[in-house]
Amino acid sequence: MNRLERLLRPKSIAVIGGGAFAPNVVKQSLKMGFTGQVWPVHPKRAEVEGVKAYASVADLPGAPDAVFIGVNRFATIDIVRELAARGAGGAICFASGFLEAGDDDEDGARLQAELVAAAGSMPIIGPNCYGLINYADGALLWPDQHGGRRLEPGARGAAIITQSSNIACNITMQKRGLPLAFLMTAGNQAQTGLSEMALGLIEDDRVSCLGLHIEGFDKVDGFERLAARARELKKPIVAMKVGRSEQARAATVSHTASLAGSDAASDAFLKRLGIARVNSIPSLLETLKLLHAFGPLPGPTLSSMSCSGGEASVMADTAEGRTVRFPALTEAHHARVKATLGSFVAVANPLDYHTFIWNDEPAMTATFTAMASGGFDLNLLVLDFPRNDRCSDADWWPTVRAFEAAVKTNAARGAVVTSMPENLLESHAEELSRRGLVPLHGIVEAFDAAEAAAFVGKAWSQPTPLEGEVAAKQREGAAAAGTASMSCTAEATPPGPSGHPSLKGEGSTPDEAEAKALLRSAGLAVPQGARAASVAEAVSAAEKLGFPVALKALGVAHKSELGAVKLNLKSAEDVRAAAGVLLPLGSGLHVERMVEGGVAELIVGVTRDALFGPVMTVGTGGVLVELLKDSATLLLPASRAEVEAALQGLKLYPLLTGYRGRAKADLPAAVDAILAVSRFVLEHADVIEELDVNPLIVCAEGNGAWIADALLVLSSPLEGEGSASPGE
Repeated sequence: MNRLERLLRPKSIAVIGGGAFAPNVVKQSLKMGFTGQVWPVHPKRAEVEGVKAYASVADLPGAPDAVFIGVNRFATIDIVRELAARGAGGAICFASGFLEAGDDDEDGARLQAELVAAAGSMPIIGPNCYGLINYADGALLWPDQHGGRRLEPGARGAAIITQSSNIACNITMQKRGLPLAFLMTAGNQAQTGLSEMALGLIEDDRVSCLGLHIEGFDKVDGFERLAARARELKKPIVAMKVGRSEQARAATVSHTASLAGSDAASDAFLKRLGIARVNSIPSLLETLKLLHAFGPLPGPTLSSMSCSGGEASVMADTAEGRTVRFPALTEAHHARVKATLGSFVAVANPLDYHTFIWNDEPAMTATFTAMASGGFDLNLLVLDFPRNDRCSDADWWPTVRAFEAAVKTNAARGAVVTSMPENLLESHAEELSRRGLVPLHGIVEAFDAAEAAAFVGKAWSQPTPLEGEVAAKQREGAAAAGTASMSCTAEATPPGPSGHPSLKGEGSTPDEAEAKALLRSAGLAVPQGARAASVAEAVSAAEKLGFPVALKALGVAHKSELGAVKLNLKSAEDVRAAAGVLLPLGSGLHVERMVEGGVAELIVGVTRDALFGPVMTVGTGGVLVELLKDSATLLLPASRAEVEAALQGLKLYPLLTGYRGRAKADLPAAVDAILAVSRFVLEHADVIEELDVNPLIVCAEGNGAWIADALLVLSSPLEGEGSASPGE
């Protein structure tokens, strides 16, 4: 049995505390028609809300399945200890003032540790949370009013978990026609994390899909288990992860003492798991409605129908830049639709069917049926209902019936979209759902929902990334990296000796020569180079390496901005002149074979995230990297497919594939180089704080990809056998 089974689906509920909150739990459970036992606990009252009360936990007639604890933080710990000893199934800890209180309260962290210790193996939710509403069984451990209603027998609904109790209260008040099976708050996640709660909920047959409002992740592996199980059960997950701004991340810590993780890493994590992400509460609810009705969409194609050209234009514009799209109609499909409308209507997708056929149900049925015959993944009908206090909506229902008939005839998926949320009443939304049509409030939200559902469909159609296998394959392939030619026009140069140079100190930022020696010794594709302490040494090194060369001042950040790099030096005289200028700028010089014939420049950066570990950024590189902001984020280890997908998502990607007749880039070599950087970081993840390769110069097909500059930051020395190549 699941550890949370008794707490989530209780047969008996104990409610401890007085004031306004605890008695309201009793009231709400009775109001919802809970058929199990309700046992109030109060030392001075004989009854609470007309129900017999017990003086203490010890006086209860049995071990309760679920308990709401509504007393102060100090008393909460003692009661949790008593409940655990009594064999209770679990408890909601309502009180605040624990770890979320921060440094201003010296007792907070200590009390939270004591609370967890007191619970032992008994599950506790919170502290600092409202609790749980089980709409499927009518069981409420909830200290406030709510706007939901009990799920009908045999029906299914969405489950939602949020770390904000107030957001949870607001969600219960929704009038969007979303059926709810469970609503739960996570609070501080002191003992039981959000991922474990979610696992407990999705096992319930009455749950169709899961919505998460996430401030901070509890466990990376917990979310991995959750995503895998959701996929097995065919129950899609959509998340609203806050923390895109610095202010939001700060608020997360102050609210729940959770670790938010960087937003880019969080986004990459959710994508890897196949959990769709939205950025607003309305979009979360609309996505849940779509997933509840249809599950994941098999693809990104949409159709749209409206009786207004203005609405058709808004729909087309809203799709711009999204992964969902309105494909053009085929010639045969165009003809089918055209035949139902006549010569005065321009047929397209989105379709403005005009008002010629308004309130003509047979004519609308013919047009809608023809349009929905195109095999779209989702068909949308834009239809705002008139307000019912001043107007009549009688003429709108023939349109609904025509659309209903059209999607049923084609065994297609259909959704009715209102441009304004207030133009679709809750009763209308529920009626549309009964007809098999998803009611979607708001055009932007409808597109967010379609995009999220299509994302899950695509993720579920692909193999699940297996991180252990990915890492093993990367390590096995380490020896194969760096074997392409050293420059785009030069002969191949073998990598340096095996092993890594030894860097001394309590932690260090090696200069470029040292960093590149480390990378080359690990088998990465780094141009051959040498250190020089004088002009004469620079000239000598250049002559040994062969022209053209690049010359850089060591120990200088942002070399391009300071003029600390000279490229394409073709003679000893060029090197002599450049070395004289660069030598005073830094701690020495680095002479390196010039990488010629580059097609594009990439940045490959890795930083250590406190939650997710090494996180890689791949994007458009060079001196304009901050300006262009064209990048993708990957969690490590990453598979070859993930790296390829990241590159394909860049605005730069057309340049790599031979934009307008230009040379095609050596994409396989670029992917090899990125995976080699990943292997190097993973092998030394305990000491590497940051690795920034910019640029990784990608040459034409067959000529490799080369690390032209590298910044390495270590938390402690990177020791190893071997030494750097001579001169480095």
